[in-house]
Amino acid sequence: MWWQRKYSRETPSELLKIAEKTGLNGNELVRSSKLSAKVDNTAVQDGFQLYLHSFILSNDGDWAVVQQGMSNNSSTARRYHWHSENLKSFVEEPHTGICGINQGQILNLTSNDAKVTRASMLGITEESPTRMLAEIQKLVMPHHHEVKAKDVDLKRLGSILWLAQEKKPSDFEALLLLDGMGPRTLQSMALVSEVIYGTPSRFSDPARYSFAHGGKDGHPFPVPINVYDETISVLQKAVEKAKIGNNDKQQAIKSLHQIAKNAEKDFLPNMNFDNLIEKERAESWKYGGRTVFGKEKPPKDEQLKLF
Repeated sequence: MWWQRKYSRETPSELLKIAEKTGLNGNELVRSSKLSAKVDNTAVQDGFQLYLHSFILSNDGDWAVVQQGMSNNSSTARRYHWHSENLKSFVEEPHTGICGINQGQILNLTSNDAKVTRASMLGITEESPTRMLAEIQKLVMPHHHEVKAKDVDLKRLGSILWLAQEKKPSDFEALLLLDGMGPRTLQSMALVSEVIYGTPSRFSDPARYSFAHGGKDGHPFPVPINVYDETISVLQKAVEKAKIGNNDKQQAIKSLHQIAKNAEKDFLPNMNFDNLIEKERAESWKYGGRTVFGKEKPPKDEQLKLF
């Protein structure tokens, strides 16, 4: 995966080249690319390290980001989706979707509930670094408290505080883009803000499990090619038959998205998830199920029936 990381790092220079040819704001595009990566690798600490970053750009300057992270512990992947049209903030609920298994409570500084914590962390940068480090070193943390001395890298935190004094970040986005601001340092700042200001540092994981069309690696089940093709066909015909302009088409898709979101709020699953996954895998061959390893085959007893 090193080669994927290598090409992902070339995205800023590629965007600047495109901007020169098209007249788009290259600096703004590069900032969007860097911030989306910083958010998913640093502000959302779910145990998945980014190794793939794809920036998709339209002629009009609209963009989408699809990036993927890998967990060394579970050897599973997680995918993060962004779209400029739906983006209101880079640091508050910015994603159009996150596909992966929910990890429960994580350090998710993009959560709506993290607004106070983000403000507290910015507050730390406004204080004198010398004074802040002296106060942090005085902290006596009880054994039962989740914040432990080893969780706060004072050397790294100190260098960031000095840098913040020089560059004076005006908002949380600018703080994320400071040189050297990696996941460990941001975690330290979040833990320190929790102790000093009493703000929580753990929030719910925004990931949603990818279920509709499976995965090419066979998880949660093989991609049902027949269903996949039929879904695309139905959506395409529905939009074309409506005979509406491009703007109305976009509005129609947005409406579908909103309906799905509203339905999801009231949906309570009443089935055993593991049994459902097992059923999907067992019947995958019926729907043209396929993974990177090839086509899914029916169970032996079903093969006998076919002959």
